[in-house]
Order: sequence, then C-alpha cells, then structure tokens
Amino acid sequence: MRYLLVVTLLWAFSFSLIGEYLAGQVDSYFAVLTRIVIAGLVFLPFTRWRGVASGFKLSMLVIGALQFGITYVCLYLSFSVLSVPEVLLFTILTPLHVTLIEDALNRRFNPWALVAAAVAVIGAGVIRYDQISHDFFWGFMLLQVANATFAAGQVFYKHLLPRYPSTIAPFQRFGYFYLGALIVALPAYLVFGNAARMPATVTQWGVLLWLGVMASGLGLYWWNKGASQVDGATLAVMNNLLVPAGLLVNLLLWNHQADWLRLGLGASVIGLSLVISHFARLPPGGQKSGAVSTKA
Repeated sequence: MRYLLVVTLLWAFSFSLIGEYLAGQVDSYFAVLTRIVIAGLVFLPFTRWRGVASGFKLSMLVIGALQFGITYVCLYLSFSVLSVPEVLLFTILTPLHVTLIEDALNRRFNPWALVAAAVAVIGAGVIRYDQISHDFFWGFMLLQVANATFAAGQVFYKHLLPRYPSTIAPFQRFGYFYLGALIVALPAYLVFGNAARMPATVTQWGVLLWLGVMASGLGLYWWNKGASQVDGATLAVMNNLLVPAGLLVNLLLWNHQADWLRLGLGASVIGLSLVISHFARLPPGGQKSGAVSTKA
C-alpha cells in the first residue's frame, strides 16, 4: 500500500508539470522518449541479462510497450487539446478498461461495462458542452486508448510474476519494461517527431529529468510492485485516488480560473459510471471478482 500512496503523490504533480511546462511547447514524442531513456538508465545498472526466462523477457517487452510506450504517447498528445483537469477526469475510467480486458480474457460479456462507458462519455460532454469539437473527442479517445493500454499492462504484470517465479529480485528484471517502451517511442519520434520543438529552457529539461527519474523510473516500478501486493479492490481505490489528488494540485497551484461547477457536475456523472462499473465486476453470485483495477 505504501508504494501506491507514494506514487499517487508523485503522479498528482506530474500531470500539472506536463500541462504547464511541456504540453504545446516540447514535442510530445521527444518528451516521452526522453522519459523512457532516463528511466531505463536508472534501472540499467541493476538489470540482469542472464538467468531470466525468455518468456518473462518477452512478456515484459510487451508490457512496457503497452503500459509506458503507447500509454504515454497518447497521454502527451491529449494534452494538446485538453486541459489538465479534463485529462485527469478522463483517466478515471481505467478500472472500467480493466474490467473489459478481464472479461475478454475470461471470454465473458457483461453489459454493465458498456452502460458505464456510455455514462462516462455523457460526463465528458457535460464538462465541455459549450466547446465540444472534433479535437475534444480526439483527446477523449486518445485517453481511452491510454487507459486501455495502461490497464492491460498492469493486468499482465500482476499475472506474470507468479507465472515466472525467480530468486532474482523484481527490480533486477524490470529493465526489460523500459526496453519494450523504447521499441514504441523511438520509431514514433523518428516518424512523427518535430525536431524544432526541443526543450528550450532549464525548467523544461528539469521537468523532463524529474519525470524520467521519479515519475517514470521509480514511480512505474513502485506502482507495479504495489499493484502486485494488494487485492483488486484496494488497487481500484488507489487508482481513483489519483484523480482528486491531481485535480487538487492543479486547481490550487495553477488553474485558478477553472469552471468548478462544470467540472463538479461532469465529475459526478463520470463518478456514476464507476458505480455502474462496480456491477460489471460482480459475477452472477453477487460476490466481487478478483479483477485488477489500475491507473496512469
């Protein structure tokens, strides 16, 4: 639990740092690539290249590509069309994506999950009812891709550890995670990146360094470590705690002009979608399933 609490605090500030100092100023693909490289360098001295099962290595590459590579590319792109509070609110749907992924893996279908998704979309519309545009929906959909890949990565990691037990410490096998993310981010930057939008100030480089070492390096490892040690219900609570924590930081320190009423109404509707999604996690007998819930 302590790992999840620490990372929640780290990530609560990360959203605002991205929105205030990087979004629209630094190329998104370069920012993601930089975070991956810095985080990977943190774990490089500890990574064991021998004695690790090939299946585990391959699985970690896939998890890193999903949970860090694709997730963060989509996250950074969404900041170009959405405000920080909107990004935070729309990431609250990660537990819903986990439910859908778990259902797909178990070959079952629960209509409550789709109802919850529809209600969440209505909540998003409430927040931007007077400024709904193509860009707004594009940002919303980018975040749903990010939510889905982040959820998938955590579901896979939680089930991967017991499948490949080892005397090697988890942090000595976590470096493959960043290599998988690099496989996504490097080609994305080479193809879509804009070399003219590099960090131009010491502050921007400092933010990237902090995000790389703390939020992406230690943060992602601690979050995955914590997620593997708690049950699904506890992880769901911690996942959702990030949203109010991040909103509080952003609204108090940076976004004083936000429309609190509209954000509150939209957040309430999105919160209703989470209540509905609770039913999606209940099997016919009425007992909670062990589905994992996560965040990014």
